[in-house]
Amino acid sequence: MKPATEAARARRDGRLLVVDASGRIAHHPRGALPEVLRGARGDRGGDLLVVNDSGTLPASLRGTHLRTGASIEVRLAARLTLDAREIRAWRAIVLGEGDWRARTEDRPAPPALRPGDRLALGTTLRAEIADLDGHPRLVLLTFEGTARDVWEGIAREGAPVQYSHLRAPLALWDAQTAIAGPPVSVEPPSAGFVLDHAMLDRLVARGVEIAMLTHAAGLSSSGDAKLDARFPLPEPYTIPDATARAIRRARREGRRVVALGTTVVRALESAAAYDGEVHAGPGIATLRLGPERPPRVVDAIVSGMHEPGTSHHALLEGFAPRARLLDAAREAEERGYLAHEFGDACLVERAA
Repeated sequence: MKPATEAARARRDGRLLVVDASGRIAHHPRGALPEVLRGARGDRGGDLLVVNDSGTLPASLRGTHLRTGASIEVRLAARLTLDAREIRAWRAIVLGEGDWRARTEDRPAPPALRPGDRLALGTTLRAEIADLDGHPRLVLLTFEGTARDVWEGIAREGAPVQYSHLRAPLALWDAQTAIAGPPVSVEPPSAGFVLDHAMLDRLVARGVEIAMLTHAAGLSSSGDAKLDARFPLPEPYTIPDATARAIRRARREGRRVVALGTTVVRALESAAAYDGEVHAGPGIATLRLGPERPPRVVDAIVSGMHEPGTSHHALLEGFAPRARLLDAAREAEERGYLAHEFGDACLVERAA
């Protein structure tokens, strides 16, 4: 499937592939999502749509490996807290010279990295490699300075993480969804690009209930197949009391819980891992969802068009059999659907 090559949020020509619980496939304009979801009827409420309100950091930092003088790019990958005061410690990917215009898998390796190596990122931001994390390009990184220094340095020196299928550099605005709030993700929770403010109004008018959580979306690709097999890394989230209550109420009333994106699924299913009930509060999403561990709380997912073999596609296989998804993908490709973060969307209902 061809990738979308332009950063067009809420594309008006976007499409929505629907795979329902029986396996039936349907095609809609992406803007028809409010009509595709189940609205309120009489005394019965509509679907509960749970969305991720995280904003996106400029998490690509170019600079120099000071011990060797080599040019590098650091891509922040994940951290274990949403606390704004704890911004100094990160997992990060270090790539060799070059930029997003080269395919990530074609980028040269960085110089041999060692604990204690210092990195100059832009003109003002400095960091030290605390340790390697089981791979030559995955490191535990500690920024120098105060939390404020780090926030200001990332904002000043960073750029959005992006990949070579795009035609032009991204502005930070391009990486924000219509509901973007706290800047904690390193890549956009891109399922949220389906939304704009007019669609939110239409969803509410239809009786679709909307609830929010915050989940820090991590890096999706490192350019190394063995390292990518570890993705997604553990990612922090927090679920408000109101959202947990809304989910319990929807399930009690027999209404669908629909997740807008894989990050929402991971957060909700991680929060329910102990006893099947979504508990409010902070947590770390560590579950690897798929056919062996299908979702228990989420009834349907709205997501992008993902390629087989990726962690995102494996998660979709927790909702529908792989063969069903591949059939749907072939049909979508024949119709010219576009993949990746600015591409078209799908709605997959958990198989009956």
